[in-house]
Amino acid sequence: MTKAHDIQGVSIKGTIMQLKVDGKVYEIDITKESERLAKASPEQRTHFEVSLAGYGIHWTDIDEDLSIDGLIGAKHFCPLIKEKV
Repeated sequence: MTKAHDIQGVSIKGTIMQLKVDGKVYEIDITKESERLAKASPEQRTHFEVSLAGYGIHWTDIDEDLSIDGLIGAKHFCPLIKEKV
């Protein structure tokens, strides 16, 4: 399986998510990324699953999904379209 990203670590303390992706560390205020995460309890925020293919993170308790690309501001080249998407 080809991975979109190599997600090496995800941790959440309060409203800050520390995300290590493709060897780089990002700190993201998740309440600015999602209204559902802003309203979620600390327990709900820390209960998440990272996709095996490296595409995103899913919070089951609040039915929220965020893409890694969106969180880190990445864009990928799609070989079928021949332009950046």
